[in-house]
Amino acid sequence: MKDRPDEDPVLRSARREALLVGIFWLGAFTYTTVYCIVNGYGRTAASLKFVLGFPDWIFWGIVLPWGVCLAFNAWFAFCFVQDEVLEEDEPGEPAADGGPGAAEESSSGGAPGG
Repeated sequence: MKDRPDEDPVLRSARREALLVGIFWLGAFTYTTVYCIVNGYGRTAASLKFVLGFPDWIFWGIVLPWGVCLAFNAWFAFCFVQDEVLEEDEPGEPAADGGPGAAEESSSGGAPGG
């Protein structure tokens, strides 16, 4: 993906993070679904093996991927996501996004209570 010079760095960072999360989610979803379909159906009680108290197909198809997703989530939150410097609004200017600054100035005289 080529960086555009006029693109906001926060938007660029958000796109990168969303792409990574989307790819990881799709991989986890595909693995879990395919593994559980292939190994979960057609089992008899005699063919069940247990791993840490879970039937083997549930452990390898659900519990383990959730653990991997939990580890990925921690890495993503603490190591990958970066803070971006946001532009400051000029003092006395209403907020451009209609946020709290704009609401205060548009109320009746800006006085508390009304």
